[in-house]
Amino acid sequence: MSLLHNRVNNEELKRRMLAESEPRTTISFYKYFCIAEPQAFRDRLWQQLNELHVFGRIYVASEGINGQISVPGSQLDAFRSVLYSYPEMYGIRLNIAVDDNGKSFWVLRIKVRPKIVADGIDDPGFNPANGGHHLKAAEFNKLAEEAGTIIVDMRNHYEFEVGHFDQALEVPSDTFREQLPMAASMLQDKKDAPIIMYCTGGIRCEKASAYMRHHGFTNVFQLEGGIIEYTRQAKEQGLPIKFVGKNFVFDERMGERISEDVIAHCHQCGAPADTHVNCANDACHMLFIQCADCAEKMKGCCSDACVEEWQLPGAERSRIAAQRKAEGVKAFNKSKGRLRAFRTKDTSR
Repeated sequence: MSLLHNRVNNEELKRRMLAESEPRTTISFYKYFCIAEPQAFRDRLWQQLNELHVFGRIYVASEGINGQISVPGSQLDAFRSVLYSYPEMYGIRLNIAVDDNGKSFWVLRIKVRPKIVADGIDDPGFNPANGGHHLKAAEFNKLAEEAGTIIVDMRNHYEFEVGHFDQALEVPSDTFREQLPMAASMLQDKKDAPIIMYCTGGIRCEKASAYMRHHGFTNVFQLEGGIIEYTRQAKEQGLPIKFVGKNFVFDERMGERISEDVIAHCHQCGAPADTHVNCANDACHMLFIQCADCAEKMKGCCSDACVEEWQLPGAERSRIAAQRKAEGVKAFNKSKGRLRAFRTKDTSR
């Protein structure tokens, strides 16, 4: 029986990826469609993509597929052929990364999940494929300039902080499932206004626009392919780019530079900065923004306490991490509350 997952440790895989000489292309894609047997679908797809040396993260659910991957240049056509061999994915849009060195992933992981985007929706009448009208870059720019148009950012607070469209409305929550009812509530008296929803690659605003339509909003649009595809189209067509700052991405790069504007601040000293890092202390690993000076001073950590823990022997660090896990303290926490608690200087808008 063929192996259906990786058996090599992460450090070795990362070393191999960094040693590769062939350029890779980072791609994101998604589609909502019915998958009757997600596990069987996942196993077949893993075998096909593993043969092409595709790396990345793909989620499969009964409602569809969502992937962020990197592909060797010589295998791009073969990769596209694999996806197109599934009738439901024929012609699926592939969002090519904007600011890409090809070093975004080093292993292929395909996981079966209840949903490809956790939304908290249990209404059987809701159809995620019933989204708003798709806008290409030129159409987005035109509608965005019209009086009364509302632009809604359906990403998390840490994504919005480093970059967003001019005049975009932030929906201030920690999770997408919280954002959906919050967005509907915030715009309750704007049900007939033109509303444009956007996100990184399109998958969240696809579902968000369907949610808004499901709740009586009549004039809903979504940015086709999200920020990634918008930027590609705008650059290709010589259009004004209305996105300001950096586009946060969920891979090793942590961000794609869209404009040279730095609109965020270091969470430790308040200096202009938009580089996200995870705290070097593995027992914490909090996501936050850190400038180069603070990174050197704080050894990549978020606090003095974490610097002290980071310098402890490995066994002691592991003991602390295990104790916190047992106490229910989550590493990799990105919540606004935790971020606000550690910041030594409030630089929020």
